[in-house]
Amino acid sequence: MRTNRKGVSTTLVIGVLIVIIAAAGLGYYLLTPPAPEQAATLTAGGASFPYPLITKWISKYNSQHTNIQISYQSIGSGGGQSNLFSKTFDFAGSDAPLSDAQLANYTVLHLPETVGGVVVSYNLPGVASGLKLNADVIAKIFLGNITRWNAPEIAALNTNLTLPDQDIVVVRRSDSSGTTFVFTSYLANASASWTLGKGTTVNWPVGIGAPGNSGVASSIKQTPYSIGYLEFFYAKNNSIPYAYVENRNGQFVEPTLTTISNAAKVGASLLTKDVRFPIVNLAGDSVYPISSFTYILVYKDLSYMDKAKATATVGFLWWAIHDGQSYSEALLYPKLPNEVVVLGENILRQMTYQGRSLV
Repeated sequence: MRTNRKGVSTTLVIGVLIVIIAAAGLGYYLLTPPAPEQAATLTAGGASFPYPLITKWISKYNSQHTNIQISYQSIGSGGGQSNLFSKTFDFAGSDAPLSDAQLANYTVLHLPETVGGVVVSYNLPGVASGLKLNADVIAKIFLGNITRWNAPEIAALNTNLTLPDQDIVVVRRSDSSGTTFVFTSYLANASASWTLGKGTTVNWPVGIGAPGNSGVASSIKQTPYSIGYLEFFYAKNNSIPYAYVENRNGQFVEPTLTTISNAAKVGASLLTKDVRFPIVNLAGDSVYPISSFTYILVYKDLSYMDKAKATATVGFLWWAIHDGQSYSEALLYPKLPNEVVVLGENILRQMTYQGRSLV
């Protein structure tokens, strides 16, 4: 080991200089922000069912990722699917999963984004709450086979209520709707009286049509003696009463954040067999029977768009099923069960850009 004239080790001096240089480099790294994300603008739309939550997500995500601009149009699940197929939308919201025939033509992934309940809401002067209904009575009302509020079938379920001798005014969706898909899927599963099958549209024999969940909410609120179906948030947010619905265990269950979440927990394992598996009319204690997962639909291969947009799409969707879930319950959507989050991670890992995974 060499020393200089003052007896200081040359090796020691070199070592100190290395430490100083390394510390300066570290300081520069800590003080220099990471490279910003590449700017991208995403256009999406579809289901009105999760619209309040997606709107919140977009606002929060944009505040954290200022280079990423996202818009979402609440035009119904059918509209979302059509615009995704044409690649007008970069991703779409849909409560109705795609059929096997559609998946044969479009290589689209289903990402569970949240859970919701479809409620049977009513405007019944003199009855502020507490109405009980079962699947057969609901089916007969929407088929036009029960037309009076004091009909024996309704009265038998509500012996504690004084029901008016008034015509029932049915309100249902006029557009292609995932909410309609969930509602009719429940009736097809739970009621032998239901004859219209299930779908985003059906040939309603009676009723007033209204677009979107917000349109149905407005029509019910403005129409005395009306009844309609809509997503839980829209009924609660507009102070519209909703029925207790009999579940598979024979319990009349009030739709709440807890009872809808119970349905999600019972149904979570079913999604591992097929992510599109419906969770309507499941057995279980305090399980609300008209519950459903709702989905983000997105192409598996995003090579048709530019890399910045593809990266932004996957980044936002990953955030939505993780950090985004913290905003769910305040808007009356249950958080995704943990096993569904893991399933979502695996789905996102399938997404590619020019042959390479985006996650």
